[in-house]
Amino acid sequence: MKQHLKTEVRVSPAVRFARGILTTAVVAAFAVSAPAMAAKAKIEKPDLKFGFIKLTDMVPLAVAYEKGYFEDEGLFVTLEAQANWKVLLDRVISGELDGAHMLAGQPLGATIGYGTKANVITALSMDLNGNAITVSNAVMEKLKVKLPKQPDGKPVHPIKADYLKAVVDDYKKEGKSFKMGMVFPVSTHNYELRYWLASGGMNPGYYAPLKGDTAGTVGADVLLSVTPPPQMPSTMEAGTIDGYCVGEPWNQQAVFKGIGAPIITDYEIQKNNPEKVFGVTQEWNDKHPNTHKAVVKAMIRAAYWLDAENDKNRQEAAKMISKPSYVGADYKVIANSMTGTFEYEKGDVRRVPDFNVFFRYNATYPYYSDAIWYLTQMRRWGQIPEFKPDAWYKDIAKQVYRPDIYAAAAKELIAEGKMKASDFPDFTKESGFKPTQNDFIDGVAYDGSKPNAYIDSLKIGLKGKDKVK
Repeated sequence: MKQHLKTEVRVSPAVRFARGILTTAVVAAFAVSAPAMAAKAKIEKPDLKFGFIKLTDMVPLAVAYEKGYFEDEGLFVTLEAQANWKVLLDRVISGELDGAHMLAGQPLGATIGYGTKANVITALSMDLNGNAITVSNAVMEKLKVKLPKQPDGKPVHPIKADYLKAVVDDYKKEGKSFKMGMVFPVSTHNYELRYWLASGGMNPGYYAPLKGDTAGTVGADVLLSVTPPPQMPSTMEAGTIDGYCVGEPWNQQAVFKGIGAPIITDYEIQKNNPEKVFGVTQEWNDKHPNTHKAVVKAMIRAAYWLDAENDKNRQEAAKMISKPSYVGADYKVIANSMTGTFEYEKGDVRRVPDFNVFFRYNATYPYYSDAIWYLTQMRRWGQIPEFKPDAWYKDIAKQVYRPDIYAAAAKELIAEGKMKASDFPDFTKESGFKPTQNDFIDGVAYDGSKPNAYIDSLKIGLKGKDKVK
């Protein structure tokens, strides 16, 4: 009989020690102690601390904790919010955290040595989609003059970047810079925002690491800078930035506060794009392979629960993470996007059923082609400053993304009767590469097996052996 004892997410050592004693005592009454469970599963490290950023898409961690999936695997987990993505990554690398909710680009960036050099891997994708681009009320008013309208007078969506270019051009004529925020240099948000801007004929700027320039603004039509997710609305309200790209609930927060309007979701930029991953260091995995597999098992179950039966559990999940110890935003703000709708402006609520995806479409599987797409964007904007052959992209993807660990976890869940084989890709046939994707807003097709051909097909960005001058 499983005993699930809930605690606050921020758990002091004393409380954790007491919980361990209590859990052991209670479960011992049923002759299934926590240490025995760990020994049975050969768990190398039962006590774990995982980090996260206060975003809606940390929810698989919260569900795995609250629903007892971690404890089912003999794991006693503490979840701890982190100040920003850099702190989170540094603490995983130092060993202060066992693993964390990460930007999909972070394990890749660390492994190739962009910013911080460390071997970080991921065996599980935490979600698809979940981001949006928001602009201030002042920018939205300028956009509305240029946007086509529906019969009801509301703007036609998705809003293409061509219309923002007209606003940016007006700023230039007035001698003003147009500034936008994103959450981290190797974040999905940075690449999505750049992709969208470039699709409208704007250059979002290049990085020049060989020259010591990591601002990413060389030749930029729009100046992008880093702002931590929870600070996005207040930074825009203060006038420091004119808009931003971020995950939820910080786009809907702008609507609720009446300070801005989301103009496009990432689902409309790149359908079902991978967003966050669960990351650990290679060294940690090597020391704790069974523990890592157990963590992946618990999080697969959490993702499945989140998407089960047409998202029937989403309201419960939104209430769960509205707690201050998780995301700490109003339930209504979180539910606005997490339950299948999205509010672009006050009263302009539209159905976006796949805004958040956690399990369907094989969302949890770590595809090599997803990793390679991020690497192509790093090369496109100069973070990878020199030409790399196709084989290099594939080698890095296979070093960082670990479908072998994922498959081992999934097979155990199937054997235990907790999941069905039909819930997963066919592991005997899966190559790790998705079919050619044709769902980008600019209509450019992406084939992960041909990264350089893809890079060269993009109108704006570095190509071939180009370098930032």
